[in-house]
Amino acid sequence: MSIDTYKKEVGLMKLEKLIAEREGVSDKPFPIPVEELLARYEQLYTGAISDVMREFCLLDQALPGYLQPLRPERTVAGLAFTVKSAPNVKISGEMAYRTQMLGELKAGHFVCWDTSNDEKATLWGGVMTATAHGMKVKGAVIDGGIRDTHQILEKDFPVFYKYRIPNGSLGRCLITHYQIPIRIGDVTIKPGDVIMGDIDGVLCIPRDIAFDVLVRAEEIKANEKKIFGWVAQGESVQEITKKGGYF
Repeated sequence: MSIDTYKKEVGLMKLEKLIAEREGVSDKPFPIPVEELLARYEQLYTGAISDVMREFCLLDQALPGYLQPLRPERTVAGLAFTVKSAPNVKISGEMAYRTQMLGELKAGHFVCWDTSNDEKATLWGGVMTATAHGMKVKGAVIDGGIRDTHQILEKDFPVFYKYRIPNGSLGRCLITHYQIPIRIGDVTIKPGDVIMGDIDGVLCIPRDIAFDVLVRAEEIKANEKKIFGWVAQGESVQEITKKGGYF
């Protein structure tokens, strides 16, 4: 299909708004340095962030609950660097494309990998971890398999994953895209969104509201500190509720 034919068909179907919504990627600047933004997110927890996004009418920003943290003690936040792969028997060209992809990783990125429901291969291992760690990438969430777990644990690098299996990726799957919008579970993740993970799971915070969500979540954390204090002092549920507390 030619470009002109494609544009004509898209025009007839009136898909411009859908394309903009699905494929549009925001580059809205944050009002504070990225490093400060991410550091402040890492002082919070996913439950508070999820509650705030509910106030923004965003109820489906949590990645699937089966994604488990390899380092449950860590809270990590970064900017989404998206990767898309799929099961494939093709091998040639894979390493060159992977090298190209890795070359675009930057400090502060959080790798988000959509494996197209692959169940037989690993997309993340020891060498990938060492490479990302050296680039000061913040973490990775892999909707699929990992391996070389001992090597990953040797690095202070948070990884969230679906399963572990020894199988490597070559000959089993192929990276098809990177830095495009992807979907993991019910969540659309776009490059540059804020990704946050802790012991309870992983959240995607759309870039355009990430600072507002952060400020509101900090308010919630401060409020909850007061509530915990009232509870510790032995105040009744009724008294705490009258003060604006909640449970």
